[in-house]
This record gives sequence, C-alpha cells and structure tokens, in this order.
Amino acid sequence: MPETNRIEYKAQLTKDLDLEKEVVAFLNYHEGGSIYIGIDKTGSPLGVTDPDGDMLKIKDRIRNNISPSAMGLFDVISEEKDGKTIIKIIVASGSEKPYFKKKYGMTEKGCFIRVGTAAEPMPQAMIYKLFATRTRNSIGKIKSHRQELSFEQLHIYYQEIGKPLNKQFKKNLELLTEDGFLNYAAYLLADENGMSIKVAKYKGLDRIELIENNEYGYCSLIKATKSVLDKIAIENTTFATITPRQRIEQRLWNPVALREAIYNAIVHNDYTREVPPKFEIFDDRIEITSAGSLPEGLSQNEFFEGVSIPRNKELMRVYKDLELVEQLGSGVPRILESYGKECFKFLENFTRMTFPVSKQVTQQVTQQVTQQVTQQVIELLKVFDGEHKRQELQERLGLSDREHFRSTYLQPAIEDGYIELTIPDKPTSRNQKYRLTQKGINAIS
Repeated sequence: MPETNRIEYKAQLTKDLDLEKEVVAFLNYHEGGSIYIGIDKTGSPLGVTDPDGDMLKIKDRIRNNISPSAMGLFDVISEEKDGKTIIKIIVASGSEKPYFKKKYGMTEKGCFIRVGTAAEPMPQAMIYKLFATRTRNSIGKIKSHRQELSFEQLHIYYQEIGKPLNKQFKKNLELLTEDGFLNYAAYLLADENGMSIKVAKYKGLDRIELIENNEYGYCSLIKATKSVLDKIAIENTTFATITPRQRIEQRLWNPVALREAIYNAIVHNDYTREVPPKFEIFDDRIEITSAGSLPEGLSQNEFFEGVSIPRNKELMRVYKDLELVEQLGSGVPRILESYGKECFKFLENFTRMTFPVSKQVTQQVTQQVTQQVTQQVIELLKVFDGEHKRQELQERLGLSDREHFRSTYLQPAIEDGYIELTIPDKPTSRNQKYRLTQKGINAIS
C-alpha cells in the first residue's frame, strides 16, 4: 500500500527523524492518520530491531515535545507484517489546533499540516485563524466547582494494573487547569461527584411504562462505567435453541458491539452540558444516547471510517491507561461489524445508537427474561471446573462489582442447592471455596 494523506512510512526511528513534525501534521489534519516505523517508502516492511524500546522513545518524544498536550490523542502499537515487527503510531485529529513543536512554538517552523502525502509548514495566517477558534470549552479547561476532591478509587484502579499513581498524578493525567486548579475531568474521576448515569428498562416498545430505573454514579466515572457494564451484561440474556444435534446460544445483542457502544457513549459524552449518557432498554431494542453530536469538522463518512476526534482526551487517556478502551478509532468499526450505519442517529445536540434484539421476544422468551436470577445462576455454574474461590469465579464471569456478584449469582446458587461450600461450618473463612453439587451438575449437563 503506498503512502496516502492518512498514511506515512518511515524506515527506522533515529535521532535525525523528525517524528514530531509528522505527528503534529496529523494532529492538525481534520482526519488524523497513521505513521509506520519499519516500512520503506515503497510500502515494503523492513522491521525494527527493538520494538519495545522504540515504542517507549516514541511515547516520550510525543509526550514531551508537542504542545498542546497530545495525551489521549495517540496510540503506539506493534504489528506483524510479512514476518517482521513494525510499529504503528495512530494519531487522532486534535480539538485544540494548532498543535506545534515546543522547540519552535506557534510558528511556521513549529506548526505543520498534512498536504497530500507530506507534512508541510502551516502558513502563519492559518495558525492565527486556528488559534482564534481553538476549542476552549472542554472538561480539561473548565475549573471544577469543587476543589476538595479525593481520588482513592482512581488510585486503586491504577494499582490493580501495576501502574501506581505518584504524587504528581493530577498533573500527569491533566486533571489541572492551566492555573493549577482541579478541572472538570478531575471532578468526574473523583470519589464523589454529582454525575449519575441512568439505566432504564421499559415494558413494551415505548417509554410509557417504566419497570426499572437504576442510577450508577455520584462516584468515580470509572466505577460508574463498570457498574453500567455489569448491569447491561445481566440484561443481555442468553437464549438457547435446542436442536437434535446441538444447543445454539444467542444473546439479545452482540456483546462486543454493545461494550464498545457503552464505552463510546461514556468517554465521548459532552459533559460541558452537564448531561450524562443514558441507557434505555425496551422489549425490541436498546437505545444508548450521549450528549453532543459529531465533533466540528468530522463528517458522517469520516466517522464511519473510524476517524477519531476524542471529545474528552483526558478521559480517553485514563480509560486507555486502565485498558478499558483499545486503540483509537477501533470502536465504531467494531459496532458496524454487527450493526449497520442505520443504528446511529445524529441529532442536533445528541448522538443515539439503537441496537435491535437478535430475535423476536415471544411469550416463552419473555418468561425467560423475567427469570433473571435463574439465568445468572446458570452462567455461574458453567464456569466451574472444580473447586474455586469467590474471586476466581467473579473474574471468570468478568464482573467487577463484588456485592453484585454475591447477591445476584453466588447467594442464589447456594440457596437453590446448585453449589456448596467446601468449609460449610466456616462460611467466611479466607480458604473458603465453592463446588458444584449433583443438582448443579445436572442443571448444565
């Protein structure tokens, strides 16, 4: 594949390679782009000898040599091509243009723009124009109305993945305004805030009869996100069709597309409006609505092709750190693999995704849906292959909320006689494990 307006090839990473110029050009370009290290100008892979070391150098150069901060706007990953390891730098279009090399500032020597297949100096007139229209109303620039904030939950999440936060984490994660105050991103990630995400469930096909209304929030947005994921995973029931030869299982919605849609709605929501995303479940569909339409300068065609302009780069950076989202621009294509473009609806002030159920809800299926506890118990029984501790079972189910796992999965299974304790006379023992009873074995055989 030859170089294009969105693809740049570099044979190797050297001190003489002006990598910052290429990254700045894509940050300033309305579509962003990708830079490949280890591929020559003809598109032939050469490979890199030290991918891990080069990736660290690339991240360090982008982090320290470009302004405004590009954190949350780029990914650095390794790929295999024709048996050789290459490095791919994915750069999103930034919302704080013009971006520039710190060494030269906001000048023609520091600002670049992608023109065809080259990074060209940005004319001074364009620099002034972009600076005059630079987006300033972002959660990174808005001062939090509360400055007494704690971040114990955030510390725990980073500790769990082996990346403990240091004393400079507020600055490193860009949780401070230019004058040193905690910003609105910090407010959203703090242990306590006023933001709550609603998951509503209705009977029928409209909003007339509300049968369940759950709120997840007033805590770190990360914790609220995990709670929403767990709740909707419960609602995404598995239905089984038994044929003479096999048992065919199908969920209401594709779990990969649904997960991407949830993250997309939460991370890219326009929080400057102080309106959280909303999740609504009907008999025939799920609707996911987030505040804010397409970012300025991004067309629908570009959006569907995976062009990314992160609305909240501070949140994107944290979610990527915690491995909750993957590389930039991958979410929408994954959704489109299961649902067509028609599942997206762009309103003046909102974006809505609608996923229809994968099968019609008949009276028999409706009865299955109402038996939520029984379904969750069956899912728990399926992960057993011996004796297991509570934490191991919870991890196998991919659930983050301990109390939700205990009350919805574990306790009902014990009470119904499907599983038993290995130390029944000491239920709270730290050595406690669980195993299937014969009734539990029969239930899934």
